Amino acid sequence: MDEQNKNQNNDQPTKKRNSAKLVVVAIIAGLVGGGIAYGGADMVQNYASSGNSLFSSSSSNSGATVVNQSKTTGSSSATKAYNKVKGAVVSVINLQESQSSGSTLEAYGQTDDSTSNSSSSSLEAASEGSGIIYKKADGSAYIVTNNHVVSGSSSLEVILNSGKKVTATLVGTDKTTDLAVLKISDDNVTTVASFANSNQISAGQSVLAIGSPLGTTYASSVTKGIISAKSRSITTSYGKATVIQTDAAINAGNSGGPLINLSGQVVGINSMKLASDTDGTSVEGMGFSIPSNKVVEIVNKITSE
Repeated sequence: MDEQNKNQNNDQPTKKRNSAKLVVVAIIAGLVGGGIAYGGADMVQNYASSGNSLFSSSSSNSGATVVNQSKTTGSSSATKAYNKVKGAVVSVINLQESQSSGSTLEAYGQTDDSTSNSSSSSLEAASEGSGIIYKKADGSAYIVTNNHVVSGSSSLEVILNSGKKVTATLVGTDKTTDLAVLKISDDNVTTVASFANSNQISAGQSVLAIGSPLGTTYASSVTKGIISAKSRSITTSYGKATVIQTDAAINAGNSGGPLINLSGQVVGINSMKLASDTDGTSVEGMGFSIPSNKVVEIVNKITSE
């Protein structure tokens, strides 16, 4: 796979570009919707003229329209899975020295020893991603995310599901698998996610992707899809990697967030998506996640060093 065709999702798109996309979508939706509404109006008028009733009444005795009780009761398996793990999903903010400071940023994530001591007033948010709290121990909570989410950071902040912002320490990274581990105080951590055996997943299985697409404004967004392939071999800048392919929507900012099964267990860490092929043809629904078994192997290695 050509590197330029892999969209690693930590970069923030410009506001102008986002607005343009949203406008285009809104215009198209309006035109399509208008056509449907116009045809629907004709159908209703023709049906009414025949003396028949198309819609059932939902009016009170006084003639006012009322809201009826939903006939859909209970929570779906997707909702239950999301609610089980959402408290462990976080947003990760990569803070770097502003260009005005004249500093040169390194290309990849730094360890604790190389983290800058610059004051927060000289730092600005360079990018945003996602992460998942997977362990609490000795007063700390541990978060797994992508290496490219924390790459080049001078400091890191984490926004919990509650909205509380805390400072994070970079424990370590593994560039080859694109994984990183962060540590925060466990004072405000109430939910810890668990990993499922990724060898036991299968193509066609329903999964959910949770994270902060386009940044913290859309934190805790959830998309649903299926596993398209459980062991897809792809080429990255660090060599071959075996990943889970899914059609659950993964966008900029989802990187480092979890891919979960309908039991609320993490089966993968979302890392990248294919945006176009080598000919420039646009591609939809091809996201890739690092399998949970590999994630567990790497995070244990990082935290034991």
